[in-house]
Amino acid sequence: MMDTLYLSAFYLFQWLVRHTPDTIKFPIIKGLARLAYFIDTKHRNIAKANLDLAFEDQMSDEEKQKIIKKTYENLLFNLADFIQNQGISKEELLKKVRFENADIVQEAQKSGRPIIFMTAHYGNWELLPLAISLYFDQPMSIVGRPLDSKVMNKILEKNRQQFDVELIAKQGAMKPLIKALKEGRAAGLLVDQHTTRNEGIVIDFFGKQARHTLAVAVLARRMDAIIIPTFITSSDHKTFTIHFNPPIEIQKSDDKDEDIRQNIQAQSQAIEEAIRHKPDEWFWFHRRWKEHHGELYS
Repeated sequence: MMDTLYLSAFYLFQWLVRHTPDTIKFPIIKGLARLAYFIDTKHRNIAKANLDLAFEDQMSDEEKQKIIKKTYENLLFNLADFIQNQGISKEELLKKVRFENADIVQEAQKSGRPIIFMTAHYGNWELLPLAISLYFDQPMSIVGRPLDSKVMNKILEKNRQQFDVELIAKQGAMKPLIKALKEGRAAGLLVDQHTTRNEGIVIDFFGKQARHTLAVAVLARRMDAIIIPTFITSSDHKTFTIHFNPPIEIQKSDDKDEDIRQNIQAQSQAIEEAIRHKPDEWFWFHRRWKEHHGELYS
């Protein structure tokens, strides 16, 4: 029953995206986002708690509410772009993307070492691996958690696996990722969400303790891989900028745990800097600090 509802809503939105001009489509999307903001009190409150933790009194409540409203808009605009990318040609996709610091990736490719693109639920993260794979002629393997809805997950998987992008299930992802890197594929991982105690360590994020996944650091140390922090932004939901930060190298001293901790802290810092630069593009709906500040989400 729920799958039918999800599918019906998706097809209705798909029709809107494909058959209406931007002058009509954009106001409708913004209106739907505003409706979601008023109805969805659960996630609105989670986002407000996150913004309070991240920015405290550096930002007014009015500014925080504007960011929350933008977060709803971004999700719907991302879905609209997801629909537009179904079956898109290489030429059309690359027309709407520009790259900053592309030489960082090109130098990494020349080195012959494995490459890990580390990113966050920031901007249009679904577009990111497709654009990178096409522009740099770089096959990629990305990690993702299947959606609860089976029918919607099939649609998601089909769209994610265009242009030599392979999707690896999050559960038990390490072995397939190692195999992919050995085969010359790049890896793409989202590392900005809370994880379990077995899968992560506590680091600093916006001056608060948060648990961060070990996956990228452990994988990079084992495979001598280059970690490239990568973020995608947009000012109009039509064209997108992909920015590559300088690589985060993992040290290999006698203290393996400290090497990994420092690397993970650097990952966290890169994400924080991207969010501070443009906070309205991050996914504020996740309980990022729930282990140490869980009471704020109740």
